[in-house]
Amino acid sequence: MAENWLPTLEAATPQLGFELAIKLSRMGVKLTQPSDEVRNKLRASYEQDSQQLIAVSQVIATYFQTIAAANNYWRS
Repeated sequence: MAENWLPTLEAATPQLGFELAIKLSRMGVKLTQPSDEVRNKLRASYEQDSQQLIAVSQVIATYFQTIAAANNYWRS
């Protein structure tokens, strides 16, 4: 993994922090399953499964908690 796609957890706003959390979750999937073809085949399965979509939301929420803490909850 040569590319430095995550130079920092700092985000100027909560919205940017949330977008970073989504990127973290997407990159986790991409690095775990590097095949675009396989990921595209799997998407058809989980996009119709509410339990899997809730699980995705939980992962994003966990990442968002980490990012919020790294940003001192936006210096409140």
